[in-house]
Amino acid sequence: MARSRTSIRLLAAVGILSLLPLSGLWFWKRQGPLASQATLLVKRGTTVDALADQMERDGLIRSATLFKLWARARKLQLIRGEYTIEPRSSLSDVANKLRRADIHFTNITLPVGAHAWAVQHRLKDFVPEDVFWTLWKSRRLAATAGFPEAETLEGLLAPATYRVNHAMEPEEIMLPMAEAFRDKVLPTLDGGALPPYQTLIMASLVEKETRLPEELPKVAGVYAQRLRIGMRLQCDPTSLYARWLTGDLRFTAPTPDDTHRVHRFNTYTMSGLPPTPIAIPSAAAIEAAKVPEMGRDLYFVATGRGGHNFAPSLAEHNRNVGQYRREIKRRKPGSGHG
Repeated sequence: MARSRTSIRLLAAVGILSLLPLSGLWFWKRQGPLASQATLLVKRGTTVDALADQMERDGLIRSATLFKLWARARKLQLIRGEYTIEPRSSLSDVANKLRRADIHFTNITLPVGAHAWAVQHRLKDFVPEDVFWTLWKSRRLAATAGFPEAETLEGLLAPATYRVNHAMEPEEIMLPMAEAFRDKVLPTLDGGALPPYQTLIMASLVEKETRLPEELPKVAGVYAQRLRIGMRLQCDPTSLYARWLTGDLRFTAPTPDDTHRVHRFNTYTMSGLPPTPIAIPSAAAIEAAKVPEMGRDLYFVATGRGGHNFAPSLAEHNRNVGQYRREIKRRKPGSGHG
């Protein structure tokens, strides 16, 4: 009888032990507690234990202890990044996402024509504003781009689409933009009449003056002629750039106050090129700055229909200005014209 009881106990113990792996597997695979999609950031220096405890506190997993046991058994190497955790993800789902380094990236595009404030706006979810403006004046990043003497990164970030995530450090986000400029844009600046950095500045002015590719060499030609004879460039976009640097961030057409403002970026009141580029120029604008269409034209004004009229004399330019004003008046609602 005693032997029978012992056998029963032994069988019970074996049965319980056999259930432990099954219960562990059930706990590992069962739906998690997360009710809605969440973001998990694995930052530099994060340990497995700290991450497990954080995930349990935030309701991403049910058991930090079980995750730690798994991580140690698998010798998990945490890869820094931003991870998207779906609702009801099991411990197994979360663990495998981390093991695979299934990092979520966001695409950020820096377009041609973007200036400092546009770049800051595009990066605002990833780079705090105060940090951005500090990095904007980083000599290290400017040197990476190839112009250590540049006072800001204006024009020194290549137009492209970049993959970023919230676990990246701000400088880490902006560094590839400067590296892309060094690799792809910097080599294209040689070979013009101006030194490379001045070519970049000229190209940025040309870029902001016209959206028509065929006009880029003509605009560059006007500015090159004006530089040659010592005439002020009188570039409207530089007067706007000067406005923004004073803290007035109205993105509207220049006013007489803008063009009359004495500022080192305003080419209405200062001679020569501004100290830095005023935007990201296109490859076509850079080529135009290197090989401007040198003719007799010294002036240009918008037609009001998408392009510009060019003129060699002030008298002809004034006639073009009058034509532009009549076109704008004609297009105003209630003007009586079609």
